[in-house]
Amino acid sequence: MNASGARLGLSILIVDDETLIAMLLEDMLVDIGCNVVGPAPSVAQAIALIDSEGEMIDGALLDINLRGELVYPVADALIALGIPFVFVSGYASHGIDPRYAAFAALAKPISMPTLETAVSGFGVRHRAKRTD
Repeated sequence: MNASGARLGLSILIVDDETLIAMLLEDMLVDIGCNVVGPAPSVAQAIALIDSEGEMIDGALLDINLRGELVYPVADALIALGIPFVFVSGYASHGIDPRYAAFAALAKPISMPTLETAVSGFGVRHRAKRTD
């Protein structure tokens, strides 16, 4: 674990239906000092986690397609709570619904530096929102 990662201490929701990818993301997040919420393999499970853990979630990583179910209701729930997120997908960013064009998309596979940069931004944005 690197020095900056040890200080992140953020709680990050993982929404991905691919077990191996979710496990890899979880390991990477733990390595940079984050707590993992989930992973959730479906929209319903992600919404349930948001409902129960929402105040504790600092950010989220959202796969677009969860076995044919699009993740957009989860994105909407996070937006309503002011929780930042990025899409994590094998799709090109042009494959994301235009309503979400303002949100970042990371292409799989994700490198550790890319993930750490994205997650670090969650802390800045969400902590600022909490103090408003």
